Amino acid sequence: MEQLQKNKIYQGTIESYSSEGLGVARINGQVVFVHRAVLGEVCTILILKVLKNAAFGKVVRCAVPSPHRREPDCPYYGSCGGCDFRHMDYEAELEAKHLRVQDALARIGGSNVAVEKIYGAADTRHYRNKSLYPVAADGKVGFYRARTHQVTEVRRCLIQSEAADAAAEGLRQWLNTYHIAPYDEKTGKGLVRHLYIRTNGAGQALLCVICNGEKLPYEKELAVLLRQAVPSAVGVVLCVNTRPGNAVLGQRYRTLWGEDTLMDTLCGLTFRLSVPSFYQVNRAQAEVLYGLTVDFAGLTGKETVLDLYCGTGTITLVMARQAGRMIGAEIVPQAIEDARENARRNGIENAEFFCGDAGDIAEHLSREGLRPDVVCVDPPRKGLAPQVVETVASMEPRRVVYVSCDPATMARDVKHFASLGYEARRAAAVDLFPGTANIESVIMLEKVGTIVNGNDGCLE
Repeated sequence: MEQLQKNKIYQGTIESYSSEGLGVARINGQVVFVHRAVLGEVCTILILKVLKNAAFGKVVRCAVPSPHRREPDCPYYGSCGGCDFRHMDYEAELEAKHLRVQDALARIGGSNVAVEKIYGAADTRHYRNKSLYPVAADGKVGFYRARTHQVTEVRRCLIQSEAADAAAEGLRQWLNTYHIAPYDEKTGKGLVRHLYIRTNGAGQALLCVICNGEKLPYEKELAVLLRQAVPSAVGVVLCVNTRPGNAVLGQRYRTLWGEDTLMDTLCGLTFRLSVPSFYQVNRAQAEVLYGLTVDFAGLTGKETVLDLYCGTGTITLVMARQAGRMIGAEIVPQAIEDARENARRNGIENAEFFCGDAGDIAEHLSREGLRPDVVCVDPPRKGLAPQVVETVASMEPRRVVYVSCDPATMARDVKHFASLGYEARRAAAVDLFPGTANIESVIMLEKVGTIVNGNDGCLE
């Protein structure tokens, strides 16, 4: 069978999608990942790169285009790596994401649980309440190209808030006016690394400049320009990160003006958010996700629930209203401070929080004899360490509710839980990231042999 060759053109049919949203075709028995392809299309494909077990290509022409194909609505699409699905309509995007979660659970997780539904977003534009703009050595402020650290300057982004774009413009003005040196990853020299913006449901913003040093020249002027660019700002914060590498945030913060936290309302509760605290980027869809989490937990008001990777306590405090006792664990000290303050502010007295590695805290609580009825986990993209899965299973909760931003690592952990006596019973997906290949999932695993009550608690 002929080996695919770089720069040659072939014809293929798009059979599925990759985890990054690329179309997948099989040509001459080889898997080809195709940029900007839509499921079902018959395409003429230019091969760009050939590897041992796969190839990459792009669509030259669609012989049979999908009815879901559309012209990208963003001039930066393709040069900026932020979005993956702007060449198809939202219906097709949701189908691709639903298939991705279902495929991961079956192929990686070995589970036959059905993904009941994918919950699409009512608003697919300007939904992000957290924005991060890298600053390139040449002064560009924008977003990285896919799989590179090359910055594409972006003046208007369709998924960031308008306040974030305005703040980026204010930073550009300050950099150019005062001739401030941006950070250079290669040399380690220069000052400004990133601009970070949080916004809330009321339209207010918290702005943070991440720099390679303890202070910046013209700090007062920076604060003035950012405040002029974003009149709704409540504070301007400086974050010091002098470490080499890809870590964005440093360990030290200094307020240049105003407040160093932002308040927001989620699921009827008020939350205080500091710069490093984890908080879902899509507020409206986070409410859907957390509603499903509570629903899957099957709480009656009497249960003890352990919430690992609790961040600022969002899931913990939402669940606390329907649980007997809530325990949250998180490694970021500022997030735990926020979580405790959030509990106090909302009058929630049945929640307690521990600061430290989630696995270590789970082990400690297990040795202390804690036997929670439900364990909720919302880990980072890399998923759970094997010992965390084993510790959770050793505590013998009736249910484990797993919230995930990566279907592949979630499925891997579902398989590990299955080997320890926990079977996936329910699954759903929630689209918090329209336009991108990212997707949130929530899975309920139940200890084999557990008696299920008559209420299935389906979210309408």
